[in-house]
Amino acid sequence: MSVRRLLLTAAAMAAVAVALTALAPDLPAMVEALAHPQRTVDQAGADAVVLAGAGLLAWLCWGWGVLGLTLTAASALPGLLGRVARSALQVVLPAGARRSAAALLGLGLGVAGPLAGVALPSTPTASAAVGSGTVDPVPDWPSTAVPDWPAFTGGTGDTVPDWPTAEVPDRPPSPATGSHVVVRGDCLWSIAETRLLEQEGRTPSSSAVATAVQAWWTANSAVIGLDPDRLLPGQVLLPPGPR
Repeated sequence: MSVRRLLLTAAAMAAVAVALTALAPDLPAMVEALAHPQRTVDQAGADAVVLAGAGLLAWLCWGWGVLGLTLTAASALPGLLGRVARSALQVVLPAGARRSAAALLGLGLGVAGPLAGVALPSTPTASAAVGSGTVDPVPDWPSTAVPDWPAFTGGTGDTVPDWPTAEVPDRPPSPATGSHVVVRGDCLWSIAETRLLEQEGRTPSSSAVATAVQAWWTANSAVIGLDPDRLLPGQVLLPPGPR
Protein backbone atom coordinates (compact mmCIF):
# COMPACT_ATOMS: atom_id res chain seq x y z
CA MET A 1 0.00 0.00 0.00
CA SER A 2 1.36 3.42 -0.97
CA VAL A 3 1.78 6.24 1.48
CA ARG A 4 -0.98 8.26 -0.20
CA ARG A 5 -3.43 5.40 -0.03
CA LEU A 6 -2.47 4.76 3.58
CA LEU A 7 -3.16 8.41 4.49
CA LEU A 8 -6.48 8.39 2.64
CA THR A 9 -7.53 5.23 4.45
CA ALA A 10 -6.53 6.73 7.80
CA ALA A 11 -8.56 9.86 7.03
CA ALA A 12 -11.56 7.69 6.09
CA MET A 13 -11.27 5.73 9.33
CA ALA A 14 -11.12 9.00 11.29
CA ALA A 15 -14.28 10.24 9.51
CA VAL A 16 -16.02 6.96 10.34
CA ALA A 17 -15.04 7.38 14.00
CA VAL A 18 -16.54 10.88 14.05
CA ALA A 19 -19.74 9.58 12.47
CA LEU A 20 -20.01 6.75 14.98
CA THR A 21 -19.43 9.14 17.86
CA ALA A 22 -22.25 11.37 16.62
CA LEU A 23 -24.76 8.64 15.76
CA ALA A 24 -24.19 5.87 18.27
CA PRO A 25 -24.40 6.08 22.09
CA ASP A 26 -21.28 5.90 24.18
CA LEU A 27 -19.66 2.51 24.60
CA PRO A 28 -20.49 1.98 28.34
CA ALA A 29 -24.18 2.65 27.66
CA MET A 30 -24.27 0.19 24.76
CA VAL A 31 -22.51 -2.50 26.76
CA GLU A 32 -24.91 -1.95 29.67
CA ALA A 33 -27.93 -2.11 27.35
CA LEU A 34 -26.81 -5.39 25.79
CA ALA A 35 -25.85 -6.86 29.16
CA HIS A 36 -29.43 -6.35 30.42
CA PRO A 37 -31.64 -6.46 27.30
CA GLN A 38 -34.95 -7.03 29.10
CA ARG A 39 -34.46 -4.05 31.36
CA THR A 40 -33.48 -1.94 28.35
CA VAL A 41 -36.64 -2.97 26.49
CA ASP A 42 -38.79 -2.12 29.54
CA GLN A 43 -37.20 1.29 30.02
CA ALA A 44 -36.40 2.52 26.49
CA GLY A 45 -38.07 0.09 24.08
CA ALA A 46 -36.81 -2.57 21.67
CA ASP A 47 -35.25 0.05 19.38
CA ALA A 48 -32.69 0.84 22.06
CA VAL A 49 -31.43 -2.77 22.00
CA VAL A 50 -31.15 -2.70 18.19
CA LEU A 51 -29.29 0.61 18.35
CA ALA A 52 -26.89 -0.67 20.97
CA GLY A 53 -26.17 -3.85 19.00
CA ALA A 54 -25.66 -2.03 15.70
CA GLY A 55 -23.51 0.66 17.27
CA LEU A 56 -21.31 -1.81 19.16
CA LEU A 57 -20.90 -3.94 16.03
CA ALA A 58 -19.89 -0.87 14.04
CA TRP A 59 -17.31 0.09 16.65
CA LEU A 60 -15.88 -3.46 16.63
CA CYS A 61 -15.57 -3.36 12.84
CA TRP A 62 -13.95 0.05 13.06
CA GLY A 63 -11.45 -1.19 15.64
CA TRP A 64 -10.77 -4.20 13.44
CA GLY A 65 -10.10 -1.87 10.54
CA VAL A 66 -7.77 0.31 12.61
CA LEU A 67 -5.84 -2.80 13.65
CA GLY A 68 -5.54 -3.86 10.02
CA LEU A 69 -4.45 -0.39 8.99
CA THR A 70 -1.82 -0.34 11.72
CA LEU A 71 -0.49 -3.76 10.67
CA THR A 72 -0.46 -2.63 7.02
CA ALA A 73 1.63 0.39 7.90
CA ALA A 74 3.96 -1.74 10.07
CA SER A 75 4.40 -4.33 7.30
CA ALA A 76 6.26 -1.72 5.25
CA LEU A 77 8.97 -1.55 7.88
CA PRO A 78 12.20 -3.47 7.15
CA GLY A 79 13.47 -6.33 9.23
CA LEU A 80 11.79 -8.65 11.68
CA LEU A 81 9.07 -6.16 12.66
CA GLY A 82 7.90 -5.86 9.08
CA ARG A 83 7.80 -9.64 8.60
CA VAL A 84 5.81 -10.15 11.82
CA ALA A 85 3.36 -7.42 10.79
CA ARG A 86 2.83 -9.00 7.37
CA SER A 87 2.22 -12.42 8.89
CA ALA A 88 -0.21 -11.02 11.43
CA LEU A 89 -1.99 -9.07 8.70
CA GLN A 90 -2.74 -12.25 6.75
CA VAL A 91 -4.22 -13.85 9.86
CA VAL A 92 -6.07 -10.88 11.39
CA LEU A 93 -7.36 -9.19 8.26
CA PRO A 94 -7.37 -11.32 5.10
CA ALA A 95 -8.95 -9.98 1.93
CA GLY A 96 -12.36 -11.63 2.51
CA ALA A 97 -12.48 -10.43 6.09
CA ARG A 98 -11.73 -6.88 4.99
CA ARG A 99 -14.70 -6.91 2.62
CA SER A 100 -16.96 -8.34 5.35
CA ALA A 101 -15.78 -5.73 7.84
CA ALA A 102 -16.53 -2.94 5.38
CA ALA A 103 -20.06 -4.29 4.81
CA LEU A 104 -20.74 -4.62 8.54
CA LEU A 105 -19.41 -1.14 9.19
CA GLY A 106 -21.76 0.29 6.58
CA LEU A 107 -24.67 -1.66 8.10
CA GLY A 108 -23.90 -0.29 11.53
CA LEU A 109 -23.84 3.28 10.28
CA GLY A 110 -27.09 2.76 8.35
CA VAL A 111 -28.93 1.43 11.39
CA ALA A 112 -27.48 3.91 13.86
CA GLY A 113 -28.58 6.89 11.76
CA PRO A 114 -32.39 6.40 11.88
CA LEU A 115 -32.23 5.26 15.52
CA ALA A 116 -30.00 8.08 16.71
CA GLY A 117 -32.90 9.69 18.59
CA VAL A 118 -33.42 6.63 20.80
CA ALA A 119 -31.98 7.26 24.24
CA LEU A 120 -30.38 4.43 26.15
CA PRO A 121 -30.87 4.39 29.91
CA SER A 122 -27.56 5.04 31.63
CA THR A 123 -28.76 4.58 35.21
CA PRO A 124 -31.41 2.31 36.74
CA THR A 125 -34.79 4.01 36.90
CA ALA A 126 -37.69 3.58 39.25
CA SER A 127 -38.78 0.29 37.66
CA ALA A 128 -35.39 -1.28 38.36
CA ALA A 129 -35.48 0.06 41.90
CA VAL A 130 -38.85 -1.57 42.41
CA GLY A 131 -37.37 -4.91 41.40
CA SER A 132 -34.61 -4.51 43.99
CA GLY A 133 -37.10 -3.74 46.77
CA THR A 134 -35.96 -0.16 47.47
CA VAL A 135 -39.08 1.58 46.18
CA ASP A 136 -42.64 0.50 46.89
CA PRO A 137 -44.74 -0.08 43.76
CA VAL A 138 -47.69 2.22 43.15
CA PRO A 139 -51.01 0.30 43.32
CA ASP A 140 -53.31 0.47 40.31
CA TRP A 141 -56.37 1.10 42.47
CA PRO A 142 -56.84 2.65 45.92
CA SER A 143 -56.59 0.09 48.69
CA THR A 144 -59.45 1.62 50.71
CA ALA A 145 -62.93 0.81 49.46
CA VAL A 146 -65.05 3.87 48.73
CA PRO A 147 -68.60 3.54 50.08
CA ASP A 148 -71.41 3.82 47.56
CA TRP A 149 -73.44 6.09 49.87
CA PRO A 150 -72.24 8.27 52.75
CA ALA A 151 -73.09 6.97 56.21
CA PHE A 152 -75.44 8.93 58.42
CA THR A 153 -73.41 10.96 60.90
CA GLY A 154 -76.13 12.09 63.30
CA GLY A 155 -75.17 12.64 66.89
CA THR A 156 -77.56 10.04 68.29
CA GLY A 157 -76.94 7.43 65.60
CA ASP A 158 -80.68 7.18 64.78
CA THR A 159 -81.73 6.80 61.19
CA VAL A 160 -83.27 9.75 59.39
CA PRO A 161 -87.06 9.32 59.10
CA ASP A 162 -88.51 9.26 55.62
CA TRP A 163 -91.43 11.56 56.57
CA PRO A 164 -91.98 14.22 59.23
CA THR A 165 -93.36 12.87 62.46
CA ALA A 166 -95.66 15.86 63.06
CA GLU A 167 -99.10 15.64 61.49
CA VAL A 168 -100.01 18.27 58.92
CA PRO A 169 -103.51 19.69 59.56
CA ASP A 170 -106.02 19.60 56.72
CA ARG A 171 -107.16 23.14 57.57
CA PRO A 172 -104.42 25.75 57.88
CA PRO A 173 -104.52 27.89 61.01
CA SER A 174 -106.15 31.29 60.81
CA PRO A 175 -103.60 34.06 60.37
CA ALA A 176 -105.48 36.47 62.62
CA THR A 177 -108.10 36.29 65.35
CA GLY A 178 -111.63 36.23 63.91
CA SER A 179 -110.51 35.78 60.30
CA HIS A 180 -111.54 32.84 58.16
CA VAL A 181 -109.34 30.87 55.71
CA VAL A 182 -111.35 29.52 52.81
CA VAL A 183 -111.17 25.76 52.24
CA ARG A 184 -112.67 23.64 49.50
CA GLY A 185 -116.51 23.64 49.74
CA ASP A 186 -116.83 26.96 51.63
CA CYS A 187 -119.33 29.64 50.60
CA LEU A 188 -120.29 32.98 52.14
CA TRP A 189 -123.60 31.61 53.35
CA SER A 190 -122.04 28.74 55.33
CA ILE A 191 -119.34 31.01 56.71
CA ALA A 192 -121.82 33.66 57.85
CA GLU A 193 -124.22 31.07 59.27
CA THR A 194 -121.47 29.32 61.25
CA ARG A 195 -120.15 32.57 62.66
CA LEU A 196 -123.66 33.72 63.76
CA LEU A 197 -124.24 30.34 65.38
CA GLU A 198 -121.01 30.73 67.38
CA GLN A 199 -121.84 34.29 68.40
CA GLU A 200 -125.56 33.87 69.28
CA GLY A 201 -125.57 30.25 70.40
CA ARG A 202 -128.72 29.43 68.36
CA THR A 203 -129.58 28.78 64.73
CA PRO A 204 -129.89 32.15 62.96
CA SER A 205 -132.77 33.05 60.72
CA SER A 206 -132.42 33.17 56.93
CA SER A 207 -132.75 36.96 56.89
CA ALA A 208 -130.00 37.30 59.48
CA VAL A 209 -127.72 35.04 57.47
CA ALA A 210 -128.46 37.01 54.26
CA THR A 211 -127.58 40.24 56.00
CA ALA A 212 -124.37 38.70 57.36
CA VAL A 213 -123.42 37.41 53.89
CA GLN A 214 -123.76 40.94 52.50
CA ALA A 215 -121.60 42.24 55.34
CA TRP A 216 -118.87 39.60 54.76
CA TRP A 217 -118.82 40.37 51.02
CA THR A 218 -118.60 44.10 51.61
CA ALA A 219 -115.72 43.67 54.07
CA ASN A 220 -113.77 41.36 51.73
CA SER A 221 -114.75 42.62 48.27
CA ALA A 222 -111.09 43.27 47.43
CA VAL A 223 -110.31 39.57 48.08
CA ILE A 224 -113.47 37.91 46.73
CA GLY A 225 -114.08 40.09 43.69
CA LEU A 226 -117.35 40.84 41.92
CA ASP A 227 -118.87 37.35 42.33
CA PRO A 228 -119.70 36.56 45.97
CA ASP A 229 -120.35 32.92 45.10
CA ARG A 230 -116.78 32.43 43.85
CA LEU A 231 -114.43 31.65 46.73
CA LEU A 232 -110.95 30.17 46.25
CA PRO A 233 -109.22 27.92 48.80
CA GLY A 234 -106.61 29.81 50.74
CA GLN A 235 -108.32 33.20 50.68
CA VAL A 236 -108.32 34.94 54.07
CA LEU A 237 -111.61 36.67 54.89
CA LEU A 238 -111.85 39.22 57.68
CA PRO A 239 -115.03 39.38 59.72
CA PRO A 240 -117.24 42.39 59.13
CA GLY A 241 -117.29 45.20 61.65
CA PRO A 242 -119.97 45.62 64.30
CA ARG A 243 -123.35 46.58 62.93
